Amino acid sequence: MPSLLNKTTDQRILHHGTWEQFKCIQKGFDGASGVRLFYYDGAIEILMPGREHEIFSRIIGYLVTTFLAEKGIFFQPTGAMTQEKEEVVSAQADESYCLGSAKPIPDLSIEVVFTSGGISKLERYQALGVPEVWFWEDGLLKFYQLRVGSYEPIDRSQLPGLSDLDLDLLKRCILMAETDTGEAIRAFRREL
Repeated sequence: MPSLLNKTTDQRILHHGTWEQFKCIQKGFDGASGVRLFYYDGAIEILMPGREHEIFSRIIGYLVTTFLAEKGIFFQPTGAMTQEKEEVVSAQADESYCLGSAKPIPDLSIEVVFTSGGISKLERYQALGVPEVWFWEDGLLKFYQLRVGSYEPIDRSQLPGLSDLDLDLLKRCILMAETDTGEAIRAFRREL
């Protein structure tokens, strides 16, 4: 039987339950690599990202990290760390960042969407108070900013420093990385 980690598509399990049940499941997966767990509004989700999902999340993370470093913006990459509000919500973004200073909840969460979720995940991040969420889906980047208790779509990041990010360059290099990651990184660095 092939390993789930070698699968090309995401594997997703949804279950309805309590916060206490979620915490038991979370404990059972403690130390398991390649598994992400989510809880919100009685829904427990277990995600095992596929190959493409991981490729895109890593390249997006690398490019955003490169941009922040090259522009001298203070950041702390928090990756897929668990973001949690006790008994309300637990989420793990594909990539996340604190900007300006380290914080318990990051300023930016980035989600790669292949199977399902998309903007429905915004409710989780709203409960956490994440200021900005980006989605990569079907070759497009979509940006959402938390304003007055709900997310609104925006054309570009409103976070300090990231508002200067050339989105066409970022999208082009993300897509280029599908076939040649090294060239995508070199092209991105050349044009910064």
